[in-house]
Formats: sequence, structure tokens, C-alpha cells
Amino acid sequence: MVQSNGAELTEHEAELYDRQIRLWGLDSQKRLRSARILISGVNGLGAEIAKNIILAGVKSVTLLDDRKVTEEDYCSQFLAPQSSAGSNRAEASLTRAQNLNPMVELKADTESLDTKEDAYFMNFDVVCLIGASTAQHLRVNAICREANVKFFATDVWGMYGFSFADLQKHEFAEDVAKYVVVSKPNEKPKSETVNTTVKCTVEYPSYQSLVDFDFRDASYARRLKRNGPALPVQRVLQKFRDQEQRDPAYGKREEDLKKLLQLRDELAPEFITDQSFDHVFAQISPVAAIVGGAVAHEIIKVVSQKERPHRNMFLFDPESCCGFVDLIGAEK
Repeated sequence: MVQSNGAELTEHEAELYDRQIRLWGLDSQKRLRSARILISGVNGLGAEIAKNIILAGVKSVTLLDDRKVTEEDYCSQFLAPQSSAGSNRAEASLTRAQNLNPMVELKADTESLDTKEDAYFMNFDVVCLIGASTAQHLRVNAICREANVKFFATDVWGMYGFSFADLQKHEFAEDVAKYVVVSKPNEKPKSETVNTTVKCTVEYPSYQSLVDFDFRDASYARRLKRNGPALPVQRVLQKFRDQEQRDPAYGKREEDLKKLLQLRDELAPEFITDQSFDHVFAQISPVAAIVGGAVAHEIIKVVSQKERPHRNMFLFDPESCCGFVDLIGAEK
């Protein structure tokens, strides 16, 4: 048994996580092994995040979801078998999730996010919300800031995806490469790369900064032109969820397209085309994998305190088939 920073790894765990230990070090793996993660919303995106977090070897993962498995989940929710249609999504995902890594403690919570007291979220090191309303994001983020719990909000609508991170004041170690001249005088110049580990601290704004951010401001025009309309589209889709208390549904495609275009005309008529909402129904599996992989990687970096996390928003734009990181509500 090896002990460091209050965490322990058995010989079997050290063997299982050998490749990861070689990648980011033993201390980082021990931090992962003591991390408690809450994933609220076990749709296709939630399944991708859970898979990667469980395989990384955290202490525990709680899957919080009061919704049932539906036909819409068949597109991307691979943890819940199709035979579980009609049953709770979190419970239906447990067996396959546990098979990924029997060493991780898994729990299914079938209650609603809104029923949870403030103290509930303080039991975790990282809270990740999927499919939440703006009001839910703001409430849980405020609780997490008070308790110094790392907060992520993320979603996928069809082929659009985003994630937002509020890590408050985050400390981490980063390897910085420097070139050192090793040649002697009068010899042909020769240099070597030397990696030095430095400690860094970065502060993150709250989710309120995203809500208050005005993408129509002239100061954002250049980034909007370079990155495309992914942020305005995210704002419209989130507004749709807040008003309708659901996401756009393929069973109501024509009706929902009209509502989305109405919201577009209210919020961002000059930035979003009529065709931008053609592919926002259900969750497309490859996009859930891309966004889920990015979010899970960020959670791993945050928990292990290794490498610089994204600051503070990741957006995936299907028009360019590219993801990019954008800083919203803070200065560089």
C-alpha cells in the first residue's frame, strides 16, 4: 500500500492504473482515487462523461436522474439497454457503468435535482449538471461556490454542444518547456528541452457571468466572426428549455422549429440562419462523445490538479465540425 495526501492505492490499483500513473504521476492518480463526482442528467452526454470518469478511477460517481429511459435515448445513451425503456435512467445505467470499473463506487439517485437540499451538493468534489434550466444552473452554482465545489454545466442539442466551468480559485501544476543551450563555446549551437513543473492559480467567474454576457457587444464581434454562431445558438436553445421546460423534440419538429426561430428573432436575428436549428433534435452520438470526452478530460485535470483547465467555456459548432474554447465573463 502506498499513501500520499491521505489517499491510498493498492497494488492491484497501481497495476490497473499503470498507464495513467505514467502519464500524469502517482500523486495525481491518488487525488483521482479520492474524488467524489456527481453527474446530474444521465442522457447520452451524461453516459459519455460517466464512462470516462469511471475508467479514470475516481472514488465514487453518483448518477442523479428522475427521468425514464425513452426511445430518444437510443441515439446515444449506451449505458441503459433498450430493454430498460420506461425504467429510471440512472438505475438502468448502473450495471453497464459498474462493469467498466468495479473499483469505483456507483450510486443511482432517482430523485429530482430540485428536491436536493444545499447540503447534498457539499458531499462532492465536482458537480456536473446536464439538461438543467438556467434557474437550476444558477442555484447549484451558487451552492458550489459557497462550498468550494467545482462546477460544470454542459449540454448537447443534436449536433450543438457546450460546457461551462466554474472552478472558483483553482490551483494546479503545469509543465513548462524551456530550451537550454548545452553546447560549449566555439561549438555548433546545440540546445535541449527541459521541462519544469510550475504551480499556477487561476480564478473563474460564476455561471451568472454567462447569463449576463452580451454576445452582441462590439468587443465580442471579432471572436464571433472567427468562431461562428455557436454561442448565440446555445443561448437560444437554453431559452427554449427554460420556456418550454423541455428540449426540442423530433416528434414536434415543425412546431419547435417555429418557436426556435421566434426566439432567434428576439435574441440574435443577425447571427443565426434559418438552417441552424435543423439538427438540434435528440443527441447525436458522435457529438455526445466529443463533448463528453472534453468535459470528462477537464474534470480529470481539475481533480488531479495536473495541467491547465479550459477557461471557461467549450463550444462545438457543427457548421465547422470544430470545438473551441472561449473565455466568457472574465479577462485573460
